[in-house]
Amino acid sequence: MMDVDDFKNGQLILIDKPLNWTSFQVVNKLRWVIRKKFNIKKIKVGHAGTLDPLATGLLIICTGKFTKKLNLLQAETKEYTGTITLGATTPSFDLETKINKTFPTEHLTDKTIKDATNLFIGEIDQKPPLYSAIKKDGVRLYELARKGETTEIKSRKTTIFEFEITKIELLDVSFRVICSKGTYIRSLANDFGITLKSGAHLSALRRTKSGDYNIDDAITLEVFIEKLNNSIDN
Repeated sequence: MMDVDDFKNGQLILIDKPLNWTSFQVVNKLRWVIRKKFNIKKIKVGHAGTLDPLATGLLIICTGKFTKKLNLLQAETKEYTGTITLGATTPSFDLETKINKTFPTEHLTDKTIKDATNLFIGEIDQKPPLYSAIKKDGVRLYELARKGETTEIKSRKTTIFEFEITKIELLDVSFRVICSKGTYIRSLANDFGITLKSGAHLSALRRTKSGDYNIDDAITLEVFIEKLNNSIDN
């Protein structure tokens, strides 16, 4: 049985983030249900690493005093699985925006696709997408991008430890990536398309691991809320 002190002293919650939810919305939902359940005005709740709305998977949530651990948790190595679609690009590098350019793909083979992953292993320079949560002058880049405003983004160092192609089905390439903190898989997909001279965008993404934590141990928002409501008397 959990009480309000458990959440104030600190809980670490592994949530399987649903599609079309922002990480911020998940945090807000959890904060609201905890406050409502215990009839309290304030409770600290935060997450250890943003997932895009179109991504699903492992979102580490901390409450109370455990929010002090968020920076350390966020710095951990991450694992993702997903799908890169070749032959076309989008401004957001994923399906948030519509295709803006198409490219020939007749020159592609399974071998050239798999071999291209080797060029991304190790420390690389990566530019974050224009549609990202990075702030410039206090405004998030995706807010500027949605208004049609562009801005110069500096490249960042990131490390790709593993980049494996797990399946190739026509132009849809399934992959698994293990990478350092701050890696944008959308940018990796876009750069992958540039390398192959075919264009590419990210069409599916799921975070499967973060540090020692695994998606297999995560629960949905609905299950967490149900467990919370059933753990104590109203």
